[in-house]
Amino acid sequence: MKHLIIVGAGGMGRCAFCIARESAGYGEDFDIKGFIDDNPHSLDGFENYPPLLSKIDDYRIEEDDVFVCSVGDPKAKRTICQKLKARGATFKSIISNKAYVSQNVEIGEGCIIAEFAMVCPDVVIGANTLILNFALIGHDCKIGKYCRIDTHCTMVGGTELEEAVLVHTSSVINHNVKVGEGAMVGACSFVIMNVKPGTTVFGNPARKIGG
Repeated sequence: MKHLIIVGAGGMGRCAFCIARESAGYGEDFDIKGFIDDNPHSLDGFENYPPLLSKIDDYRIEEDDVFVCSVGDPKAKRTICQKLKARGATFKSIISNKAYVSQNVEIGEGCIIAEFAMVCPDVVIGANTLILNFALIGHDCKIGKYCRIDTHCTMVGGTELEEAVLVHTSSVINHNVKVGEGAMVGACSFVIMNVKPGTTVFGNPARKIGG
């Protein structure tokens, strides 16, 4: 039996706990040991959750531990996951039994796929990526490591997210569009052109904002 450690005990960490409990293998292949988080008060006022075990860097990894990272900021998640991997951590993907994952989908380690997400055929999802409720990932999409795709987002067939991309709620990435590494798509945006790495776009159609 593996013991799942959820990195981050905030709102998304509590959601990850619920997703894990309705994922294949829960109670048979793995249980949930608890959370690690640098905020010692992150679970204050919340009941019926496993314990906060320690700060992230202070946790001593044990033989049967596996990890999933709920941190929402892709760049922060990348840093945290890389540090844990350097210390020997193994990551486990948790996929809700209420999600739909189609034919020939490749899912990297440590991903979270929430209930009612739909992943169409021949999609590639990089490690430690978060796909939230009701997101639609069209056929032949490619998603890099450490990405976050919020609720009700749509990636039309053939689109691509490079590493550490954040796509906010209810956005649409149009057919064959590529979003560069570290970019951010604002909520409710319609992205019809490629997005350069490290930029933020917003609107319908989405345009670069900020510097």
